[in-house]
Amino acid sequence: MIENKVDLKSLSFEELNSFILELGEPKFRATQIFEWLYRGVVSFDDMTNISKATRKKLYDNSYINVFQIAEKQVSRIDGTVKYLFKLLDGECIETVVMTYEHGTTVCISTEVGCRMNCSFCASCLSGLTRKLKPSEMADQIIFASKDLGKRIDNVVLMGIGEPLDNFDNVIKFLYNINHINGLNIGMRHISLSTCGIVPKIYELAELNLQLTLSISLHAADDETRSRIMPINKKYNLKELMSACKYYFNKTGRRISFEYAIISNVNDGVEDARKLAKIITDMPAHINIIPVNNVRERSYNRPSKERIEEFIAVLKSYGITATVRRRLGSDIDAACGQLRHKRSSHKEDTYENLRNDR
Repeated sequence: MIENKVDLKSLSFEELNSFILELGEPKFRATQIFEWLYRGVVSFDDMTNISKATRKKLYDNSYINVFQIAEKQVSRIDGTVKYLFKLLDGECIETVVMTYEHGTTVCISTEVGCRMNCSFCASCLSGLTRKLKPSEMADQIIFASKDLGKRIDNVVLMGIGEPLDNFDNVIKFLYNINHINGLNIGMRHISLSTCGIVPKIYELAELNLQLTLSISLHAADDETRSRIMPINKKYNLKELMSACKYYFNKTGRRISFEYAIISNVNDGVEDARKLAKIITDMPAHINIIPVNNVRERSYNRPSKERIEEFIAVLKSYGITATVRRRLGSDIDAACGQLRHKRSSHKEDTYENLRNDR
């Protein structure tokens, strides 16, 4: 049973130090254990440089989180890999691994489901079930890396869930994978995407983590944005853009704006002009994302010519904009699609993956 045990991989390095001292062990054990955790051990017995007596203490008081691969899809077009991972409570999350010229990138989920209810997104179809623990975010990287036999170079928090809605766990996760004894992934190799929870953007700015902040904008006027993104009713565009400017001034990091372009919704020339005008006074890059066709949604992607016309308007204002390369087009590409397909067939919790040794 793990209910009353500590999830070791969800502890920060400092918290692990304190935990080890409470067990009566020397402080250096924390470094050894932290390193083992981020190498992907699934049992305390795998920690070969730690005594059996210490391992017994760890077994009695803590556990190591592990995943099961419930489904794995590999694109025949570009090699993109999409995992459906089953968690210890039987819930499922999605993780996508993409290969680029500059390295291997993993897109991770931060929640089981999402409560933001953006109208073009499959992640929200079943609402929010729960927030992921730091260990469950880290294990998406660790287990994908082990399965593929390659190092993950870059991390994007753009999968299922809203990262800033799970702020404390996400920040602890970021520090852990950045730690030299963890995965040692530099903050500049990490991107965090948010739909615009304004107070948390300010809070994130104060941490000055040097990661890339991506704003899911998707519309340049409040009427359209509120229609497709309910978060805009709470934090409108003026408030959001003020927070973005504060973030840039505080961190010096250029912000990336994501724009899911939808036919006859936000793809017109006037939409492009409005978009250009609200971001002209700060360094920014716009990722144009032709909307994914989700069976449960009624949106369609614009024609290639329509998208090119949209980008031409942005460039006339001196704004850098590119169409995001669509990877994994022959598999369930949209966030939440694979999980949603399987959600009605959720199996019982798998006891055999609990680390009780």
